[in-house]
Amino acid sequence: MHPSPEKRYLLALDQGTTSSRAILFDTLPGENGGGLRIVAAAQKEFTQIYPQAGYVEHDAEEIIGSQTEVMNRALRESGVSAAEIAAIGITNQRETTVVWDKKTGRPIYNAIVWQCRRTAPQCETMIADGCENYVRDNTGLRIDAYFSATKVKWLLDNIPGARERAKNGELLFGTVDTWLIWRLTGGKIHATDYTNASRTMLYNIRTMDWDDNILYELDIPRCMLPQVVPSSHIYGTTRLEGVDIPIASAVGDQQAALFGQACFETGDVKNTYGTGCFLLMNIGKSMRVSEQGMLTTLSAGSRPGKPEYVMEGSVFVGGAIIQWLRDELGLITSAAESEFFATQVPDNGGVVVVPAFTGLGAPHWDMYARGAIFGLTRGAGRNHLVRASLESIAFQSRDVVDAITADTGIPIRTLKVDGGASANNFLMQFQADILGREVVRPSIRETTALGAAYLAGLACGIWESAEQIKGQWTLERRFVPAMEREERTALLHRWHRGVERCRGWQE
Repeated sequence: MHPSPEKRYLLALDQGTTSSRAILFDTLPGENGGGLRIVAAAQKEFTQIYPQAGYVEHDAEEIIGSQTEVMNRALRESGVSAAEIAAIGITNQRETTVVWDKKTGRPIYNAIVWQCRRTAPQCETMIADGCENYVRDNTGLRIDAYFSATKVKWLLDNIPGARERAKNGELLFGTVDTWLIWRLTGGKIHATDYTNASRTMLYNIRTMDWDDNILYELDIPRCMLPQVVPSSHIYGTTRLEGVDIPIASAVGDQQAALFGQACFETGDVKNTYGTGCFLLMNIGKSMRVSEQGMLTTLSAGSRPGKPEYVMEGSVFVGGAIIQWLRDELGLITSAAESEFFATQVPDNGGVVVVPAFTGLGAPHWDMYARGAIFGLTRGAGRNHLVRASLESIAFQSRDVVDAITADTGIPIRTLKVDGGASANNFLMQFQADILGREVVRPSIRETTALGAAYLAGLACGIWESAEQIKGQWTLERRFVPAMEREERTALLHRWHRGVERCRGWQE
C-alpha cells in the first residue's frame, strides 16, 4: 500500500538529550511499499541545568516549546502543508522523568534527566533491602540512578505535597514521549510504549505490566502511571494548521535506531553514538538476563502482548565528550574540528581519557566513578587530548561488545553505526580497529528518526510489515580494521588501567 499523493509525508519528532529535532520524510513509491527520503530537518538546542554536582535537569516546558518550534519550522522551510502529512512519529531520550499536574498540565518540577545521579543513595537502599535480583529478573535492568523509578520517588519525596496529590490522582508521571503526547493531544492521551516503559525500572517485561512489588517498595501510586501500548500505534491526534494529524508511533531513541537500522533478526546489532553510546542486540522472543552487566529491554513493535527483547549496553558519555571539549575546555570550536585535530598526531601520546562524568555505565555500573585524564607529559597537547577523548568512545563501545558477546554467545561480525558522532571518520576507523570487526554506516544516518517514521508508517498502513522495510537499508561506507593485534591489545590494557583508577572516586 502507498499513501495517496495528498498524504505522502511522515514527520518524525526526535526529542533528544541536548536538542529537539524534527525531520520530514517523503515516502517514495517503489517495491515493498517504497522507502523514505529526508526533505527537511530543523533542530534547536535547549538549556542543560546543573543545580549541583551530579544533578542534571531540563525544563519540560522548554522541551515541548522547542519541539513545537522545530516541527513548525520543518514544515515552513519545506513548503509542505500539514494536510500532506500522513502521520507523526515520536522518538525520545529515555528514562528522563516528568511529573505534572493533571488539571493544569504544569510540571511540578524540572524534568530529571537520565544522566542525573541524585538518586544513587536511594538505589543503595534498594540494594540493601535485597531488591537487586528481583528487579533484574523482572525488569531486565540493574538498580541504578539512570532509570526513572527512583527519580519519581525523589520528586514525590521532595516536592511539598506531591505524594498526597499523586495518591489522590492529581499528578501524572511520564517519560518524555508521554509528556509530548499529553501536550500535543491537548491533555487527552496519557500513554507510553513498551520500549519507554521498559526503561523506567517500574515495568515488568515478563508480565508486560507495571510491577506492583516495585511500586510498593518505592511508594509510587499506580494511578499516576501511563497506559502502555505498542510502539507502532495510533495514540491520538494533534492539530496543526487546522488539520488533525495522527500520532502513530512513540519509541525510545535507541530502540528506534535499532528499528531504523533494520535489525529485525536475532543477533543483529547496532551502536548509536549520541550523547551517550548505546549498543543494542536483537535477542528474539525469549527474555535473557545478563550476567555481564548488560540490560535486557523491549524492542519496538506493533503487536500487543507479543514482546520481543533486546540486550543493551549503555555508555553514559559518548558524543558528550566532544561537547565537553568544545564548551568546557574550549579546545575545539565545533564537533567537526575534533576529527581534524585527532589526525594531526600519529597516536594519543600515551594519554588516556576516561569520561566517567556521571559514573560508568555498562559493563561496570559504578555510580561513584568520576572522569580522569591519565598519562600526561610535558609533550602532551591539544591534539593528543582530543584524540584520546574520541578514542574513549570507541574503547567504551569495545567493552560493551565484549560483554554482550559473552552473555549471548552470538559473535558480532559487523557493527552497524549511527548517531551524530558516527559522521567522524577517524572515530569510525578507530572503532573498527579496536574491535577488530567491520563497521558499516548507512546512507541515512538519522536512523532514530527513521525508525520512528517507519513505525508510524506501519501504524497508518504505508507498510504492512517490517519485512517490507528491511530492503530499504543501504550502505554509505564500510570501515575495515587495519590495526595489528599487538597494538590493539596494548591500547586496551592501558584503557582498562585508567578505568580501574576512576572507579569509586566519589565518596
